[in-house]
Amino acid sequence: MTSVKMFCILGLLVLGLAVTESDLVSGSSSSCNFPAIYNFGILTRTLEAAPLHLVNFHLPTAKPTSLTKSSQRFLASSTVLMQQYKELYGEGARSFWIHNVGPLGCLPFMALPYNGTIDQNGCVAYKNNVAQEFNQQLKKRVNQLRNNLSMAAFTYVDIYSAKLSLISDAKNQGFVDPLNFCCGSFVPTFVKCGMSVQVNGTTIHGHACGDPQNRISWDGTHFTDAANSWIASRILNGSMSDPPISISNACP
Repeated sequence: MTSVKMFCILGLLVLGLAVTESDLVSGSSSSCNFPAIYNFGILTRTLEAAPLHLVNFHLPTAKPTSLTKSSQRFLASSTVLMQQYKELYGEGARSFWIHNVGPLGCLPFMALPYNGTIDQNGCVAYKNNVAQEFNQQLKKRVNQLRNNLSMAAFTYVDIYSAKLSLISDAKNQGFVDPLNFCCGSFVPTFVKCGMSVQVNGTTIHGHACGDPQNRISWDGTHFTDAANSWIASRILNGSMSDPPISISNACP
């Protein structure tokens, strides 16, 4: 079978980086030229469509003691990912740029309704702990893929650290409180971004804020363009990757 070089951006939560295909391959010194670029992950963009155990793990009101099975299944999903990567390899994919999971416990959707203990960044610590454990397992499996699929290039990107560094230093980076998201509301009334609900005869609108450029979170779950741009500037050069190479050179 003729091998077709495909570049796969594998984001495990919400990627949405503010870059274009031309950004990825720009520069005369780049040896990469990708005829096809794919972006997929284990988590869909809407939690309603996600597998049940992933939805359970991401419920903001869930307690650590009730999440043992859901957490284990979440961690075990890295095995499913490895099979998907192998299938892509069989179809000709040779360049993989793999993002790990971000700090899930820092999403306003998780942290704001949570009644338990939070850390110094306002995040739900145990959810971040599970994310970090997943990332450790993912990195080990990526190393296994490098050994088994030697014709491909696998770049592991630490999106967790990139996002956490922004969240923990939001003010100095020109952003407001990381939990102060832009569109919709969670408490005291849950209103999706762009939607409206009736509460005791009063209509409550999920309006967008007037300064999204100062917010990290758009709707409590997704990052804003401004935050994604900040994150992209930290990861595209390869400084948070293993191996530490830029995306323009992340090909065999």
